[in-house]
Amino acid sequence: MPKLKLEDLAEVREKARKATSLREGAARVKMTVHMGTCGIAAGARKIVEAALREVEQGDLRDVMVTTSGCAGLCSREPMATVEVVGEAPVKYVDLTEAKVKAIFKEHILGGKIVEQYALAIGSERAY
Repeated sequence: MPKLKLEDLAEVREKARKATSLREGAARVKMTVHMGTCGIAAGARKIVEAALREVEQGDLRDVMVTTSGCAGLCSREPMATVEVVGEAPVKYVDLTEAKVKAIFKEHILGGKIVEQYALAIGSERAY
């Protein structure tokens, strides 16, 4: 195995920085992919990958992709919640990679909720 050069380390560092910035920090939009056991079984990993790809390809520095546990609606997985600053969160269900592309194009970039993929608009509250 060849020895690493300084340029190789810089490339590794930049790749790690980009991956971290996609998942952490302040952003205009946060997309949370629900990754409970049921979500993972339904394909949530591909949904996270598709979302991260959209962020990278669009060089979207104000969009954060993160994960959470189960959202409690196993039959509607894979699911994601999109939160735009100053707006009610939107829970999208039965996701595919194509639906993620549409959500990015129409909701995250265009500001229009993709109603046909949305289960709920607003936060759940327990009183």
